[in-house]
Amino acid sequence: MANRWVRGVLTVIFALLLISTLWELTSSPGTQVVTEPYSRLLTMAKAGQIARADLNPATDVVTAVTTTGKRFQTTYATEGTAYVANTLTADHVTVTIERPATTSFWLSLVSNLLPVFIIVFMFYFFFTQTQGGGGRVMQFGKSRARLHNPDERRRVTFDDVAGVEEEKQELAEVVDFLRYPKKYLELGAKIPKGILLSGAPGTGKTLLARAVAGEAGVPFFSDSGSDFVEMFVGVGASRVRDLFDQAKKNAPCIIFIDEIDAVGRMRGAGYGGGHDEREQTLNQLLVEMDGFGPNEGIIVIAATNRPDVLDPALLRPGRFDRQIVVHRPDVRGRLEILKVHTRGKPLDADVDLETIARRTPGYTGADLANLCNEAALLAARAHERTIHMAHFEEAAERVMAGPQKKSRVVSEKEKRAVAFHESGHTLVGMLVPHGDPVHKVTIVPRGMAMGYTLPLPEEDRYLVTKSQILDQVAMALGGRAAEELVFGEISTGAQNDLEKSTAMVKQMITEYGMSEELGPMTYGQRQDQIFLGRDFARARDYSEEVAAAIDREVRDIITQQYERAKHILTTHRATLNRLALALIEKETILADELLQIVQGQEVVV
Repeated sequence: MANRWVRGVLTVIFALLLISTLWELTSSPGTQVVTEPYSRLLTMAKAGQIARADLNPATDVVTAVTTTGKRFQTTYATEGTAYVANTLTADHVTVTIERPATTSFWLSLVSNLLPVFIIVFMFYFFFTQTQGGGGRVMQFGKSRARLHNPDERRRVTFDDVAGVEEEKQELAEVVDFLRYPKKYLELGAKIPKGILLSGAPGTGKTLLARAVAGEAGVPFFSDSGSDFVEMFVGVGASRVRDLFDQAKKNAPCIIFIDEIDAVGRMRGAGYGGGHDEREQTLNQLLVEMDGFGPNEGIIVIAATNRPDVLDPALLRPGRFDRQIVVHRPDVRGRLEILKVHTRGKPLDADVDLETIARRTPGYTGADLANLCNEAALLAARAHERTIHMAHFEEAAERVMAGPQKKSRVVSEKEKRAVAFHESGHTLVGMLVPHGDPVHKVTIVPRGMAMGYTLPLPEEDRYLVTKSQILDQVAMALGGRAAEELVFGEISTGAQNDLEKSTAMVKQMITEYGMSEELGPMTYGQRQDQIFLGRDFARARDYSEEVAAAIDREVRDIITQQYERAKHILTTHRATLNRLALALIEKETILADELLQIVQGQEVVV
């Protein structure tokens, strides 16, 4: 935005300069000066009709102004300047003798050529700004890909990528081909022309592509799918051609296209209208990847978060014929990623990376990198020389729920309500058979939450049973149940709990087929709207009677789990009170203290 504002101001200034320069060059000097004989000047001076006279000794020209305001010029080549001045002075004429000009040759040359240079520069400026992005018009159809040579900056290798061992093994074959292509060609083997990396944001797709280029030691062209799409039809196709032309000159090399779904979306989807520019760009990309022209030594690696919206022609064998899904790392992968991102950081002896890895399920590589950076910032803010385990704990909570709101004023009544609410979550979560261990419970506000309970699974979980889902629903409803049990009324604090519970139960019934009444069936088909980019809705492929049955089943299950949570809290009412009072006093309770409270042991407050 700032660059656009600066360019706009410069454009206005240069336009004003251009207008003023053209005006100076084309406009007349002003009043026309008439030439008269020298004898008429003397006659009019004697008659008292001349008011003022300007003499120029360099040109022997007299510029006279009459008493009526008219001007005329004459020359006195045969007379001297002093004589003419004395004669006119005797006739009561005000005489001014101009000093000889002292302007140098170079200054005169510059003053004459400056307007020409300004005009040329203005035309060049407007000519180069017509694209709107600062690029030159003659390069409008050129590729914007950036070329990173292996020796240009610090190389990224597979040692810098952790938590994706299987994915690195898949790409190691590409590296080996780029290093030793002869042994593959002798056997008639062909390396995949295109490799598609798909996965959640932050899982390391771009980093993997850079590592392939760093390991192979070949040039690496990086571009984005959005750089190909312009408002003018044909520009994107021209940029694709130029990109592959540059790649052929630097072969063997790697072309990396990030967010390829911006240009590779399915053609003729219907929603959102047509887009000739995107489709022409996609067509040109398809031709370049599998056309008649040879593209030996060029490997295209693309990354996307939405492989489901890509055109089938782009994914067929011969183009992107190898698809690698980059998953979120497991606990071992998270440990290796933490080791990579803590290199060079002064860690205290109390830092346990294995514990941090277990406490960060679902984190991607980007999340873990952000976690390590936040911990380092917290340590620097506290003027520490090393990063402690407490800094990592605080960083994880900041990333998850936001910074602490220590300045927020909370009344004693609300504090008590939040304490019992979170104690209800905690106690139900600890007493249900399949509940995850509660790592921490606090009533210190963070972000939009007045407090929160942090359960952490003991291991990564890829399959979830019906009992586990029901236990999670019961734990989510434990806060509302505690409020009703203790205070005899409910508050708005359970809004998010009800939303999560309803979503889990509805998904359990309609997608997982875990309903006894409706049977092992899925209800509703997911509709992926190509141009809208997100799931627009689930198609209603069932009757109104089934819809009513789904609503009834959701309500019955949630009601059952709510009553179950109330029963657990009623049975362990003394433990609930003890936990809530300790939470009011300490504000934050960790796992070891929670276990002591539940077991009835005394806790030092």
